[in-house]
Amino acid sequence: SLGLESCAMNYEFTVTGMTCGHCEKAVSKAIQKQDPEAQIRILREQNLVQISSTRERETLRQAIVEEGYAVAP
Repeated sequence: SLGLESCAMNYEFTVTGMTCGHCEKAVSKAIQKQDPEAQIRILREQNLVQISSTRERETLRQAIVEEGYAVAP
């Protein structure tokens, strides 16, 4: 079987509502709940969240939305 590493996809989300470091942590936690192995990079000034994960894009998007942030489709 393939190692999980080889299945990781890179996603980029435009997330609005991240106003502070606390928001970044909340978003990261929500993503890590779905995928503990996810690599996350948050560029708050650009409202961007970059994720490398084995999960489906929609699963990750939903996790951020459930934290209360607006995520572009």
